[in-house]
Amino acid sequence: MEVVLIKALQLLCCLSLLVLLHEGGHFGFSKLFGVKVEKFYMFFDYKFHLFSTRSKWFTRLFPRFKNNETEYGIGWIPLGGYVKISGMIDESMDLEQMKKPAQANEFRSQKVWKRFFIMFGGVLMNFLTAWFLYSAIMFTWGRDYLPMRNVTQGFQFNKEAQSIGFRNGDIPVAIDGNEITEYNVAVVRTLSNASVVTVLRDGMEVDLQMPQDGLNMLEMLQSIPPFITPIVPAVIDSVTPGSPAQKAGFKKGTRLLAVNGKEISTWTDYDCEVTVRRQDVLAASGCTHADSLKMRQLQVVYQLTEDAQPDTIQLKLDKDYKMGVTHLFPDYKKEHVSYTLLSCIPAGLQQGWRTLTGYVNDLKYVASAEGAKSVGSFITIGNIFPKAWDWQQFWTITALISIILAVMNILPIPGLDGGHIVFLMWEGITGKQPSDKAAEWFEKIGLGLLCLLMLLAFSNDIRNFILPLFGF
Repeated sequence: MEVVLIKALQLLCCLSLLVLLHEGGHFGFSKLFGVKVEKFYMFFDYKFHLFSTRSKWFTRLFPRFKNNETEYGIGWIPLGGYVKISGMIDESMDLEQMKKPAQANEFRSQKVWKRFFIMFGGVLMNFLTAWFLYSAIMFTWGRDYLPMRNVTQGFQFNKEAQSIGFRNGDIPVAIDGNEITEYNVAVVRTLSNASVVTVLRDGMEVDLQMPQDGLNMLEMLQSIPPFITPIVPAVIDSVTPGSPAQKAGFKKGTRLLAVNGKEISTWTDYDCEVTVRRQDVLAASGCTHADSLKMRQLQVVYQLTEDAQPDTIQLKLDKDYKMGVTHLFPDYKKEHVSYTLLSCIPAGLQQGWRTLTGYVNDLKYVASAEGAKSVGSFITIGNIFPKAWDWQQFWTITALISIILAVMNILPIPGLDGGHIVFLMWEGITGKQPSDKAAEWFEKIGLGLLCLLMLLAFSNDIRNFILPLFGF
């Protein structure tokens, strides 16, 4: 329960900050151009609010807010926030105002380029926030990275990768002639788009020709076993008290040699065997609780120490198909880079650009059937945060989410900033402004699409996180 609260608090702080900054971008440009902003709200205030500067008790304490043209407040629906800009059709759907004659301080009365900056202001603030955060992280903590050539035990590849020419133990060191300087999660993405991959094999560099049409990154990650994983020997580092592993007598240093008659040497081998068994249970028609219990039984051949004789035990995994052990990534030599106040700025920009291009590249998979299953709501986002509060990780994740929010808002979907920007670009080219009726319908369509997307995200989270808690 404590872990859930810590993650929820991190998520709330992160989104609150980013929503304030995003809406502050719209607010700032509106004020700059003399456009009236009627409301500035954190969260949505459908029917009622938690706080408002128009509240009687607040205006008694601070009389100057009574006649302020902007109402500041906090809503009760924590799904974002908004600024209500006078003279435009937005999520507030204030159509009565649009029937009145246009005023000089309204959005609709401004030149196209001013309205563009007002709408783009939120996205711009998200990009600038990510840049600032990445730069601040570089300046405060520097950057630790693992050089690819230092992954001396190499990588393990599945059958598809081996059919291309990869061998277990290979170390990818270059993509299309460009050196891979470090090992990180982006390696799979770069491999999926590569034409030629250079690997280090037995001290020699070997070039491998990749498929002309490229590879599907989502399939590379979701295949069992994955396309590529670091080789991590199947040696236990620690055992959870009361776990199946402890009951079996396993301890630190225990090496797993085989599972259900299948020889294994790495944790990828073990995970593959357990995952396949679990999927067989979930896919089986008419699977009973007894069948599930049976599939959780593993025959494990193990070695308590390097000098001990192999032994065999029948192990029963817990309801989550876990043994209750941890293992450590090999202790490869990492490099540390420190940054000055000046050098952290371009470094932060470079990190932000890498994150942005990577995320945009991955968006193409969302349209696929498997990609749609990976769409998540606040539960998925909250699960990204660490179990214990760590400021470096918190700000790194916040920078990432800031970029995600920027990209999602700039998409040309009615109701989002990108949808409004498309209208403004059309008006700038043709000189014709869409009718209020058209804007109204596009706003309704956009809100409907966003609701459907939110339903998909929540249903995925229920399937992935809630139902497993009840054994489904």
